[in-house]
Parts: sequence; structure tokens; C-alpha cells
Amino acid sequence: MTSFMLTDTTASKISSQLTHLRHQLGSPAVGMVLTLVVVCDEGSQYDAVRAATEAAREHPSRILVVITRDETEPNRLDAELRVGESTPGEVILLRLYGELTRHADSVVSPLLLTDTPVVAWWPKESPEVPAEDPVGALAQRRIVDARAATPSVRAIASRARSYVPGDTDLAWTRLTPWRSLLAAAFDQPVGKVRKGVVEASPDHSSAPLLAAWLGERLGVPVKVAESGGPGLTTVKLTTAEGDIVITRSDARLATLSRPGQPDRQVALTRRPTAELLAEELRRLDPDEVYEAAVRRVARTSKS
Repeated sequence: MTSFMLTDTTASKISSQLTHLRHQLGSPAVGMVLTLVVVCDEGSQYDAVRAATEAAREHPSRILVVITRDETEPNRLDAELRVGESTPGEVILLRLYGELTRHADSVVSPLLLTDTPVVAWWPKESPEVPAEDPVGALAQRRIVDARAATPSVRAIASRARSYVPGDTDLAWTRLTPWRSLLAAAFDQPVGKVRKGVVEASPDHSSAPLLAAWLGERLGVPVKVAESGGPGLTTVKLTTAEGDIVITRSDARLATLSRPGQPDRQVALTRRPTAELLAEELRRLDPDEVYEAAVRRVARTSKS
């Protein structure tokens, strides 16, 4: 991998240097399928860059990492460019000082790949309404993570009320294995579901989304209850024939119990951030299933 530093630079100089580096390495930009804009602070940039780079192995990207520094310093843009065989695509770390910290879109916009989708990701703190954020307004998809907020459940409800198509949350992405397993529980006929409960550790951001998805799909009330954790621990759906129950106590292995069927052990492990991000990058159109779930969260949070 080739790394190149530019101090007190401009977007046009960054573009010129990228062209020069690609020419040296023989790695044209045409292989990249999207621009991923990562908005973070200095403390979280290492993990964010690592996750984005891993996800880019499946989705070669230009990764623009926007790091806001001291807004009281004179205006300055520092950049670190990383291009090479070990980097699928390009990684550009942009450190903004002074007034630039409030105008990241003006720095990012000239560096977006032409005629390709733009995805914005806030791995830690995120705007209240991502679509109205200057960087978020540049993107077709906007990824946040309610787990980084405190309290997490309140953040889910707040974002649900301001949802715009194209928004998504890694708190929802973490539910994919749970939703797949719950769908598999209905492979064989079962009685009509009357009610349900999702149990999770306190202030678990994914729990209200899972309850909302189940309630929307089944048309029954599904409540959230606290457990000792870790994370999501139990989903119980009550039917006339008995309970359908998924229990997970160690964040790795779950037990699926159905009326009249032997219990089944299934893998239900927590996934790393890079895998969650890669899943979200596979679809760049609005997630209608997430929209239905999050709008249900918005309705229930008002009542």
C-alpha cells in the first residue's frame, strides 16, 4: 500500500495526487462501485477505517473519512491518501480545522466518484436527522448506529419520527440472523400468533426494532422486556398450540423451540462491524422492511 500525506491542501490537489498515484500503481478508479463517506472523530477513526476497508473488499470503494479537529484553529485541510493492492479502492483521510469543520460537504463534494452512489456512515455520533445533514444530503443511503447513542432506545424512537427513505441503522442490520431464524420457525404450519415478547438487556437498541418488525408482520402486539443479557436473549411468540421460543444466553448459540417439535440448536453469533457494513452496502435502494418497522416504532413511541 502507498500512503501519501498532504498538509494544508485543497480538494483539487487531492484529486490530482490521486490520479498521479493511480497512474504509478496502475490501479484505475473505474473498478470502484461507490463512494463511502465516513464521518467520525479522531478517537474512532482507526476502527471505522478498518471496518470500511474490510467491507470494501466486497464493494470496492473510494472511502472518504471526514475527521473534524479543532474548530478554533485557522482553516486547514490535511489529507492522507492510501492506495495499493492491500486497499480495495482508495482511502482518503480528511482532517478538517477551523471553519471547515462546519462545511465538510464543501470538502467532500469535489472528491465524490462521478456516476456512482454515495453512502454516508456515522459510526459513532450522528445527526438528529441524517438526511438534513450537509454530508447526509449528498448520499443516497445514510447509515447510523443507535448503539453509539445514550440512551439507545430513545435514539431509535427519535430517528423513527424523522425517517427519510434511504436511512438505515446498524441496530437493524444486527437483526438479520434473528429475522432469518424467526422466518424459518414458520416453515411448518403453526397456530395463529396471539402476542409476543422480545427480551434484551436494558436500553438495547435492536429490541424495539425487532418487536416492531414482528408486530408489523404478524399483526399482533409484541412488547419489549428487560433481561440480564447479553444483548438480545429471548423472543417468545404465543400461539394456540403453544409457544415458539428462541433463547440465546451466550451471544453465540441459540435454541429454537416449537410446539410438537424437538428443540434445535442454531448458530446466532454477533457479527463484526465490517460484516454489518458490507451487508448494508449490498443494497443501495431504500429498505422498505426497515421503513415499516421504524414507522411502527414511531407510532408506538407517541402513544
